[in-house]
Amino acid sequence: MLANWMRGLGAIGLVGSAAVHFYLYFGSGYSDIAVVGPLFLVNGIAGIVIAVALLVWHHWVPPFFTLGFGGVTLLAYLLSVTVGLYGVHDQFNSQFEYWGVVTEALCVICGLVLLVQEVRARQSSSRAVPAGR
Repeated sequence: MLANWMRGLGAIGLVGSAAVHFYLYFGSGYSDIAVVGPLFLVNGIAGIVIAVALLVWHHWVPPFFTLGFGGVTLLAYLLSVTVGLYGVHDQFNSQFEYWGVVTEALCVICGLVLLVQEVRARQSSSRAVPAGR
């Protein structure tokens, strides 16, 4: 039951982050920024693809990608706010930045919870006594 909730919330986080990146790419001029612009487009596409995988493929890979997506995207944003990222310096002062941080943190949390559940399930199944003993 918890896994289903985490998959749903993780997918919402992925799609939310993708939406922010698509909006900034197509509607706020990020498409004109070298390196960062194309990365925003890739980020948006990746968010959608991983969200679909998270919902339909019940394996450890989509949660791993969800965690990685959220973590790497948050790290890139943190760099852009502090030291800059490929010449882009953000200021954490817009609703899109706030929404991005929230959705990406959701990806990290959901991906981590799902991976921990997967590890625990594998450990439980490996401790099972083989038949015939």
